[in-house]
Amino acid sequence: MNFDRFNPVILALFGTLFTWFLTALGSGMVFIFKELNRKVLDGMLGFAAGVMIAASFWSLLNPSIEMAENMGIISWVPAVVGFLLGGFFLRAVDMFMPHLHMFSDEAEGIKTSLKRSILLVLAITLHNIPEGLAVGVAFGALNSGDTSANLAGAIALAIGIGLQNFPEGAAVSIPLRREGLSRFKSFMYGQISGAVEPIAAVIGASLVVYMKGILPYALSFAAGAMIFVVVEELIPESQAGEHTHIATLGTMIGFAVMMLLDVALG
Repeated sequence: MNFDRFNPVILALFGTLFTWFLTALGSGMVFIFKELNRKVLDGMLGFAAGVMIAASFWSLLNPSIEMAENMGIISWVPAVVGFLLGGFFLRAVDMFMPHLHMFSDEAEGIKTSLKRSILLVLAITLHNIPEGLAVGVAFGALNSGDTSANLAGAIALAIGIGLQNFPEGAAVSIPLRREGLSRFKSFMYGQISGAVEPIAAVIGASLVVYMKGILPYALSFAAGAMIFVVVEELIPESQAGEHTHIATLGTMIGFAVMMLLDVALG
């Protein structure tokens, strides 16, 4: 099929519907397992962190630098500015959006009476925002005509994000089951955490399609937001248990898988 005739925004939507589907597939593990072995969970969280770190450089920061050079801009300016803005943006959302990290007893953000289960879902939803934005910007970049943006690279990013969404879906739904929710409710709450990705993707793709000048900044912005999530949440949670070596190996494998996808396909 020739994808060139499709609008990049539509492609971004399709790409993140795929990542949402894999989140739902992972959430479906709650129908098979009632408990999630902590060693497995740490490895899964580490894998997700590795994928996001690799995607931040290979799929976002590196193309941002190349595009800036092609536009005649000082190459490091969009990369640095956008990266920091992405981190600051996620920090602001983190400060105000009520959520609860997986192994924490104290909610963050504004005070709320929301149930613990909802706060757990909101925590995962929070870091799905930059993932959807990253995929959206990658597909939106196809409209720029820049040689550093290509369909295979955008697809590779969507595949990588989807792969790490599968364990994330399980990491949400199975603990919710342990909180006392039914299997169906645990599944529904787990998969709905991925619904924000298509929304963020359409917004990101639309912005860069209609405002091409912000593209290098948008790519690095998504990278900064993703790295914030990795350092703020994924790595600390994966290293909080007794299986730190498993978490570290998971991160290495996740990084290698995403790097392979991006370099081989992109």
